[in-house]
Amino acid sequence: MPEPHDLLRSLFQEAASTGQARARFAPVSLVTRRGERMRRRRIAALAAGACLVFAGTGAAAAVLLPGHSGTSVPAVTPSPSKPTPTPTPVPTSSRSTSPGTGVPVPGRTSTEAPTTAPPRTGQGTSGASATATHGVSPPSTAPPR
Repeated sequence: MPEPHDLLRSLFQEAASTGQARARFAPVSLVTRRGERMRRRRIAALAAGACLVFAGTGAAAAVLLPGHSGTSVPAVTPSPSKPTPTPTPVPTSSRSTSPGTGVPVPGRTSTEAPTTAPPRTGQGTSGASATATHGVSPPSTAPPR
């Protein structure tokens, strides 16, 4: 059965035939640029996705694995802390050792020059320190041994 003449249909057919006559292939350079742009976007999306997967896996592993607890013992047990020396008044007696032991008592000064100190440079060959000539050594800031 023949179809009736439709004006709208004939206009669409005319536009299609005009479009087909004017249609051309896109230049090769344009197609290449589009392909490269899509490839870069795809690679960037894959890299971002991989980063998210690795970060999510790391976060999940950190949460699920047995981790830090407040009662764990450190790998190296620290030595007990030594008490800090408190300033004490200088005694008037010249004794610097405890009776009978020969061990210096913390906080007391000695009238002798320290025997373990190296000689100071620029004071001659005697090796005596400047504090030994005055008869009193400076108080030590090092903790007692």
